[in-house]
Order: sequence, then C-alpha cells, then structure tokens
Amino acid sequence: MSFTEAQINRYARHILLEEVGGKGQEKLLDSRVLVVGAGGLGSPVLLYLAAAGVGTLGIVDDDVVDLSNLQRQIVHSTDAIGTPKVESAKKTLAGINPEVTVVPLQQRLGPDNALDLISDYDIIADGTDNFATRFLVNDACYFAGKTLVSAAILRFDAQVYTFKPFEEDADGGHGPCYRCLFPEPPPEGQIPTCAEAGVLGALCGMAGSLQATEVLKELLGIGDSLSGALIVCEGLGTTFRKITIKRDPGCPLCGDDTTITDLSVHKE
Repeated sequence: MSFTEAQINRYARHILLEEVGGKGQEKLLDSRVLVVGAGGLGSPVLLYLAAAGVGTLGIVDDDVVDLSNLQRQIVHSTDAIGTPKVESAKKTLAGINPEVTVVPLQQRLGPDNALDLISDYDIIADGTDNFATRFLVNDACYFAGKTLVSAAILRFDAQVYTFKPFEEDADGGHGPCYRCLFPEPPPEGQIPTCAEAGVLGALCGMAGSLQATEVLKELLGIGDSLSGALIVCEGLGTTFRKITIKRDPGCPLCGDDTTITDLSVHKE
C-alpha cells in the first residue's frame, strides 16, 4: 500500500524504526486484535494499539461505565458514566485515531460464542479480572490457534505473559499455556478481586502498556517473544522479574494426555 501524507506524519516515529519501517506499519494497519475487557488493563491496551495504527480493534465487554472505574480505566471519561464500556471506548479511540475500525461487542465472552469471536482476529489481548473468563480465553485461543497476550493485576502487583502453545519450536516441542501455570481456577473466594482488595490505578497503565508492547511485537514478528516466560512486577519495591515457564506435560489442555478437548468444561 502507499501511505497518505497524513499517515506518514502520524506513524513517522514507527517508520523510522528499522525493525518496523513502512512494511511493518502496513502490517499493523492490516492487523486485527480482539481485546477482552475494556477495564483497567484493556484501557491502555486499546489506547496504544489504536495510536499505533492497528487496523481493526474488537472490544468485548458487557459492562457499563461506573464512577468507580475512572480511577484506572482511562479509556472512559466522567461523561460516559452509565454508557456501555464498548461504546465509550469506541468514542475515545475515534478521537485518537479515526483510521482504526473499532468493533464494539457488548456481550459477555462465554463458551458458546468464544471461538466465533476469537476466530475473526489475529491476536487476543486478555484484560479480564476474573479467573473463569481468563481460563475460558486461554482454552479458546488454544483451540483456535491464536496467540494470547494476557495480564493480571491486584493491589500493587502485576503479571504479563504471552501464550502460543500451538506453535512448535525447532525441537518439535511447544511453549506453555495458562493452564501449565495454573491447571484450574482457584476455589471461589480464595483470591480477592480488585473490587475487594483494591489496585493502584497507575499500575494498570504500566501493565497494560507492557501488554500492548507484546501485542505489537507479535504482530510485527520482532524481538523476543514473551512466550515461555512471565514478567512479574512488584510495584511497591519497583522490581521486575522475568521468570522462565515451561510446558507442563500433565497439562489438561496442551499436555501429553489431554482431558480438555473442547469448551464444554466451561458450561459446568
């Protein structure tokens, strides 16, 4: 494709990067990313992907904007209170980059629609705040063969990871999925939610920005993939750790003897 003068100006700092250039920016403009959750993590992911020129952004969220969201969910504004989050986010993203096509999906991701929604996109960014949806997204991405870039936050701590368990390496093996780390959701009530324990708002921006960076790297095929590793940030100590994680042969989803063969496990 040939860029317009406005596009050259808008994406100049990307085009100047040897690892991106005009071909890379063209690739971004042709890319499709589905962001699950337009909350604390989804907000910075959406803002930076739109600014970067990712051509199509799908947003799945069935919630409406609440006053308590605004401390961290920066894609929404005070005058959006009471409106669907997907519509609020779409309006904000249009103001940042009107070239991006935003697909608002005001629905809850569930076992009956997950594969259909995910199949339309190149990469999935998970910014959900509950284990049930997090496991569902992981399983659906595995069955659909889609790269998943996920993050989690609570209080002053954050984690970021990329999962590509369907992709073979040079030795014929593959990386881990989310279930290789956590085989099943913890018992209900064992781990508090952000609504129960709180979260530092700015930490959401940091984790979401890291998440957006990993999405862009995967779309462009540059740098070292975070697949097979986990970034752990401890906000109060300002420390970052990168921990190697390996495939679990006993994983019920991607292991040697799989017991999860479809999404029906999420209907129980």
